[in-house]
Amino acid sequence: MLPLGADRKLVVGVSGGPDSLCLLDLLYRSHPSTLVVAHFNHKLRPEAEAEAEMVEALAARLGLAFVIASDDVAAYARSNRLSLEEAARKLRYRFLFKQARRRQAGGVAVAHTADDQVETILMNLLRGTGMNGLRGMQAATILPEFDPLLPLLRPILHLWRTEVEAYCREHDLQPVRDATNQDQAYLRNRLRHTVIPLLEGLNPRFKESIHRMGQSLGRDFQALEDMVAAAWAGVHQGSGPGYVTFNLLPLLKHPPGLRRGFLHRAALSLQADLRDLDHEAWQRAEEFLAGIDNGRPAGGQVDLANGLYLVCEGDALHLASRAARLPFADWPQVGEPGWLVVGGSFELGAGWRLTADLVPGGRDWSQAQENRDPAFAWLDAGRCGEQFEIRSRRAGERFQPLGMDAGTMKLSDFLVNEKIPERARARWPLVCAGGQVAWVAGCRIAHPFRIQEETKQAVRLALLRPPGGS
Repeated sequence: MLPLGADRKLVVGVSGGPDSLCLLDLLYRSHPSTLVVAHFNHKLRPEAEAEAEMVEALAARLGLAFVIASDDVAAYARSNRLSLEEAARKLRYRFLFKQARRRQAGGVAVAHTADDQVETILMNLLRGTGMNGLRGMQAATILPEFDPLLPLLRPILHLWRTEVEAYCREHDLQPVRDATNQDQAYLRNRLRHTVIPLLEGLNPRFKESIHRMGQSLGRDFQALEDMVAAAWAGVHQGSGPGYVTFNLLPLLKHPPGLRRGFLHRAALSLQADLRDLDHEAWQRAEEFLAGIDNGRPAGGQVDLANGLYLVCEGDALHLASRAARLPFADWPQVGEPGWLVVGGSFELGAGWRLTADLVPGGRDWSQAQENRDPAFAWLDAGRCGEQFEIRSRRAGERFQPLGMDAGTMKLSDFLVNEKIPERARARWPLVCAGGQVAWVAGCRIAHPFRIQEETKQAVRLALLRPPGGS
């Protein structure tokens, strides 16, 4: 029944209802010395105190350890803008896993049944879930929001509610009845008492069909998860507080199903309480990636869900939370302004640096004039002098890029056109001579400083990446 050794402690969530009493009795018959009965009082009903006392008395009669906690679920729901059901779930699981850690247990067991599974799948279907939601609950799973290692176990997920009730009668178990289970203000109850019976009128085996579908999709989802895990190292560039970075080009080579798998894995690592992302969120993500794949300018971003967003920067794709401070290591940035002397270098930070070298005359300048590597720039030494000011842009500053014979353009517009990420533009390094921008580092030189036939000497500028930079 359980994927645990017979000697491992197990915390069992017991509400006092039929499902949890059936679970406790079954576990007691196979693991009598390792169980810890845990009861959480949600303080939502007047009879809650009496139910807690009943569960405590049952644990004492069986000779089992008993732990209890309570909280104001309604107040927690209001303060965190959650439904009562979600608030109760969070507080209950928080308590159960806390007890499991405290008692060095091997896991937490709860009493979800096959009927609960069908209702969960239908609830997920109504809100527009993907394969992860349609597979429903798992008999054994990890909930990182509550504990990254201890499993949540659902030993009677294969039993139908009618079987549970029959078991309780056969073994003379006396469960309490929660009146709120009849309240159709809750979606789960409306499904249970109204929608599912209607669908069973069309297909008497409707619940069995949904249950089988969940099992089938569970196997498909696991196969996809295995493929994601196998391909992860090839697309994952790095992670930090609040963000996961992908290598964009390898990511785009994978089919949409795997892309979604990569993003889902990353999203879970950022938000452990993320249950699933809806269809609209995945649609936004896929349209964003498809746009990049079709040549849309890099540097864009799109909101995903739950405060997460995708941002494309050159060859990197970040999935990040709003509070994340994305790394700047991929982009040169100016801290304090300073001077670069010909023959020397200027450290930009994070391993980036600028260098300037004098190139004597008496040579063919075609190499300089035809230079296609944006990391290097050739300037007429007679026009730029022997030292350069290194700084970031100023408000309203303008620039005459190479090839623009007359006039200037806003430097801010130039940086946009060059696909420089928005957050990197403010401190992008500029190499200036005589008060003018001579080179937007890594992009383009200014037209007045270009190499011409009459150029006697040149200065070769280089923007050098940190070791290991791509």
